Amino acid sequence: MMVVGGDGLGIYVVESKGGAIACMTLSLLCLGTWPALLALLERRGRLPQHTYLDYSITNFLSAIFIAFVFGGVSGSTPEAPSFTTQLTQIQDNWPSVLFAMAGGVGLSIGNLATQYALAFVGLSVTEVTAASITVVIGTTVNYFLDNRLNRADILFSGVVCFLVAVCLGSAVHSSNSADVEAKLGKTVNNEERQRLFGEEEKEEMENVKEGTAAFLLAVENTRAIKVFGKSMVVGLGITFFAGLSFSLFSPLFNLATNDQWHTLKQGVPKLIVYTAFFYFSLSCFVIAIALNVSFLYKPVLDSPGSSFRDYLNDWDGRGWALVAGLLCGFGNGLQFMGGQAAGYAASDAVQALPLVSTFWGIYLFGEYRRSSPRTYALLVGMLVMFAVAVGLLMASAGERETRFTSRAKLV
Repeated sequence: MMVVGGDGLGIYVVESKGGAIACMTLSLLCLGTWPALLALLERRGRLPQHTYLDYSITNFLSAIFIAFVFGGVSGSTPEAPSFTTQLTQIQDNWPSVLFAMAGGVGLSIGNLATQYALAFVGLSVTEVTAASITVVIGTTVNYFLDNRLNRADILFSGVVCFLVAVCLGSAVHSSNSADVEAKLGKTVNNEERQRLFGEEEKEEMENVKEGTAAFLLAVENTRAIKVFGKSMVVGLGITFFAGLSFSLFSPLFNLATNDQWHTLKQGVPKLIVYTAFFYFSLSCFVIAIALNVSFLYKPVLDSPGSSFRDYLNDWDGRGWALVAGLLCGFGNGLQFMGGQAAGYAASDAVQALPLVSTFWGIYLFGEYRRSSPRTYALLVGMLVMFAVAVGLLMASAGERETRFTSRAKLV
């Protein structure tokens, strides 16, 4: 970690490969945990619109905190302007600001789609498929934007592993859906389903074994988004859309901080990572609020409607939603800090977040309990390919030469 600025109160910059990997590891833990919290609240019946509004608030607040604390409020120099200084230079750096804000739009739409995909295809498959698509597209673009900073042979071997993980993730969902249908078809007839949905059986539902037909029906009874009877294609379609949206934000953030397309006038400093992250999170916040307020009154995918007054009065689970926003905000910030040092292609290793999410999916939600051997085999294969891919992306990391190196001093 370096501090840039004449009085020692300037900008914190990650310079070393080791520091970048530490940032990416912490980011991985944060980004792998927040989707589990959103999925938990949806399964408990909290409306996704309410959850996402709460999440968006703390996600943006975390960006403000990171920008002011690490971006510096003093010690600014022409070569290393602080966050607050760059806020006043928007008339000069607006092209980079637009790239950062476009990246925030991609992330916001991707996260919103993810929340609905979690209900349809489950935590593990959603995160694996979306993250793999993000890496395959985003990492390839970042590699060329970073002027081949990373080792191509290692990097693209990891990309291939992610592609295989996408295919295995789809197969896991298909196999698990068949398992669910088999359980419901064999053990529960229509009359029994109606009985299990009755309020008088609530205590029985809390004590059923995970993975059984009764357990699956109990989850469906309490969750906010009803998924039984919905086409498998709907869930996978939402997941693929989320992955495509996610694949845009990292390359756009890369352009915002490194100006590879030379959109800034000569002599105008590039955006520091903290300024770019602030604008990135600002657009993410605005889009999230606008879409979710509209979804309160015009819900999508057969989810229940609500109102802004109902949202303000809904305190059940609000704390967990706020924590999810903090985890996502700090996770994204750490990813970008690591990417600025080691290359944004390598920082996409944080897309290994499904390894963390799968743990939470199995531990919290009983995903894949009492599934078929085929489903277990596919699940293990998917996670193995993911682990290999992550290792390869981290191994491909380079060290970016920055304009701060000659001015920095070791903390």
